[in-house]
Amino acid sequence: MNIKYFLELYEAGYRDFTGISLAGADFSHHILVDVDLSRASLRGANFSRSFLTQANLDHADLNWANLSFAKMSETRLVQADLTKANLRGAFLVRTDLRRAQISGADLCHANLRQADLRGANLCGANLSGANLRGANLSGANLSWAHLTGARLSGAELERTRMDATNLEGAWLNGLDLHGMNLAGVNLKEAKLNGANLDHANLSSANLTRTTMRGVSLVGANLSGSDLTGAVLWNGILDGVDLSRADLTRAHLGEASLKAAVVVGTEFTESVLPAEARAYLYETVQGETRWTNRPARDTLNQSQFVDRIPQQ
Repeated sequence: MNIKYFLELYEAGYRDFTGISLAGADFSHHILVDVDLSRASLRGANFSRSFLTQANLDHADLNWANLSFAKMSETRLVQADLTKANLRGAFLVRTDLRRAQISGADLCHANLRQADLRGANLCGANLSGANLRGANLSGANLSWAHLTGARLSGAELERTRMDATNLEGAWLNGLDLHGMNLAGVNLKEAKLNGANLDHANLSSANLTRTTMRGVSLVGANLSGSDLTGAVLWNGILDGVDLSRADLTRAHLGEASLKAAVVVGTEFTESVLPAEARAYLYETVQGETRWTNRPARDTLNQSQFVDRIPQQ
């Protein structure tokens, strides 16, 4: 079937095109609402700025397809192959993408609010500036994905893989990330206010200038992480491992640091809670790997305060 005949059938009211083969076809700017293209072969097809609202594309082959700025709210894409697809600026609100293959795809500034991405493979995908608020990413693979400036508030991230994920400047306020493996993840300048990171692995993570007011990091592993200029005001860091971490100019006013591990920790110009003074001086030891100085000497260069003034 060619594209012209397909469009004629659609205009005549026909909707079931299950298993059709139209690889490389140009559907751009067309209205294809409620169309059934499940199991269709659409590799390299052009759907740019098309309307695919409530369409069925389950198991469809959309490898390398162009879906940039397409309207796809409430569309079904269960187990669809979107590898290397162009979804830049696409409108995917409440779209069903369960177990879809989206590795290497371009989803820059896509709107995925409340989308179902459970078990989806987004390895290496570009989600910079994407709206993922309220999305379900449970069991998804976000390893090596780029989520710079992405908004994930209210998202579900249970069992989500995030190996070497770039979350620089991302909005993660209030998320439940307890027990997650975020080792080496880039969270520079991210927003994690009120997030739950209890027992999470953040070893060697980049947390430079990250805002984490009221965060819970009970028993978390922050060994070797860079917290330069980070804000952890009123955070709960009981039992946290801060060995070899860099807290230069970090703000921890009113934070709880009970039983924190501070071996080789860098404290230069940090702001620390006054109530932790005795404990920190009693337990700090070793040499920092950041300035190669005794950790106690850097603690002497920190400031202990009872309360950080509200702004």
